[in-house]
Amino acid sequence: MKRFPTTRLAPHWQRLQGSHFAYRWRRDRLARLCALILTLLLGAALLAPWLAPSNPYDLAQIRLLDSELPPFWVAGGTTAHWLGTDAQGRDMLSSILYGARVSVAIGFGAVLLQALVGIGLGLLAGFRGGSVDALIMRLTDIQLSLSTLMTAIVAGAVVKAAFGGAFYGDYAVLMLVLIIGLSEWPQFARTVRASVLAETRKDYVEAARTLGFSHRRIMLRHLLPNVLSPILVISAVQIANAIMTEAALSFLGLGMPETQPSLGSLIKSGFDYLQSGSWWITLIPGLFLVVLVLSINLLEDWLRDTMNPRRYKD
Repeated sequence: MKRFPTTRLAPHWQRLQGSHFAYRWRRDRLARLCALILTLLLGAALLAPWLAPSNPYDLAQIRLLDSELPPFWVAGGTTAHWLGTDAQGRDMLSSILYGARVSVAIGFGAVLLQALVGIGLGLLAGFRGGSVDALIMRLTDIQLSLSTLMTAIVAGAVVKAAFGGAFYGDYAVLMLVLIIGLSEWPQFARTVRASVLAETRKDYVEAARTLGFSHRRIMLRHLLPNVLSPILVISAVQIANAIMTEAALSFLGLGMPETQPSLGSLIKSGFDYLQSGSWWITLIPGLFLVVLVLSINLLEDWLRDTMNPRRYKD
């Protein structure tokens, strides 16, 4: 019988299967359920152009005569629009899928920007110390005193005054990524700095210095891989926060315009119709947002506990 050669990934896969991470994953049903729900929601959002019954951006597919149709299980609903329609006649299921795609893109893009800025400054502050550390920490204190809402108001006002509202609408996704990303980077910087301060006291850092390695190599090749655990945890937290921040800003009229569906703009567009009986326009996108953020937060809790085995007593 012919044997196929063992791939290089086999030892790593066997090591992962026997790790503490895999052990906790197999035992925690809630984490697996949240991962399944999150995978389905993210997959549906990413595949919106293929899964959505219609394109909410295409005016030719929108019929005003079909406005405010209820979901199919409510009297007056139709299976042509499973979750009903909004006040403009857009299919709610399609709008939610496309809106979730925008919200998730903003969330991940903003966290990527936060990580690039915060990790770099955190590594530099923790490794160099002294006046460099003091300067970076004062910058984080200043940034933390400026709320994301205030930053969004100022940035939106400046861009609209300089380039007009149409320009802001065309680049609203990029603007929100920049606003949320540049407002929340101190969370990464403080977390990374605290971890680096603990790592710099260990022998391998002193050995690297003795061997004459450059500061850049020590930070990127030695310190950064050893502080990945808190970075993964804070990234999960910040993704959920960024998605909620986008929804809050859009609901207040400072984020995505109503012509470009996001979860926040969908909730805002249907809020005026809530008391008139068209509850699904606001509540269904709101429920999607709650389930999405709750799944991320529960997975973050599991990840945080798994990365710190001392929390367990069994």
